[in-house]
Amino acid sequence: MITSSAWLKAKAPQISLILITVLWGGSFLTVQYGLNFSTPMLFVGLRFAAAAIAVSLLSLKSLTGFTAYEVFAGFCIGAVIAIGYGTQTIGLQSISSSESAFLTALYVPLVPFLMWLCFKSRPSFMTWLGAVLAFIGLVFLTGNGFGAIQLNFGQLITLLGSVAIAFEIILISYFANKVNLRRVTVLQLAFASLLCFLMAPFNGETHLPALEWPLLAVLCALGLASAVIQLVMNWAQRMVDPSQAAIIYAGEPVWAAIIGRIAGERLPALALIGGCMVVLGVIVSECKPKFLTKKKSASLPS
Repeated sequence: MITSSAWLKAKAPQISLILITVLWGGSFLTVQYGLNFSTPMLFVGLRFAAAAIAVSLLSLKSLTGFTAYEVFAGFCIGAVIAIGYGTQTIGLQSISSSESAFLTALYVPLVPFLMWLCFKSRPSFMTWLGAVLAFIGLVFLTGNGFGAIQLNFGQLITLLGSVAIAFEIILISYFANKVNLRRVTVLQLAFASLLCFLMAPFNGETHLPALEWPLLAVLCALGLASAVIQLVMNWAQRMVDPSQAAIIYAGEPVWAAIIGRIAGERLPALALIGGCMVVLGVIVSECKPKFLTKKKSASLPS
């Protein structure tokens, strides 16, 4: 019999990822407030710069002996983070936040598909089922569907961001066991910040915002939150399959909706059902029915 302490230890990576989705979802209102003081891309760049500084301060003893491979890994992950956040932010200038949330949510089924396509890693039946349930839940939560897709500029660039986020999850898992966790986290955040600053002029953002106290407070809070989120992602995805991680990350908009409701936003009944389906998707992805295990074992060569 497995004791509760043994179960908690075994499930610590998954529980950690669930906890950061709470932090992730809770940062949404902070981001909205911060955008009163800065243009979008420069705000994201400053956010990741603050996060890179926070991780550096927490990891001073580890910041020696950088290897070329770690720089490469940090750049690859940082690039897809910058593309994911950047395109999503640009897209929000011409489409609604609910459209953006729906299109971004496509990363949930994209991760297992891309894992299968790029790495020949075939997800289990329960992973596929969990991904489908989580995605349908996000459709209900956002109130949008494929019928709303018109493939305008805002939607296309947000779809690009969804693909980038899927690759972020995949690349974190790919590099996780081959690099120093803290060094690569610093590098990916620094590269993400730099690339956001480089992308900003293409969005018409040419002047840094005035560093007023409210903006500085928001950047410090978000920087610390982003530092924790990226450190936990890099650690936990050493042990959690990318497809399952993507399903767990689907909880972020659920927490954003719950916290928004506490803050006074109205949440329709369909959104509540959607949130429950996302949670169900996470639970289902963790299940390993005996009949599937036996079938898999029986198919193995003797």
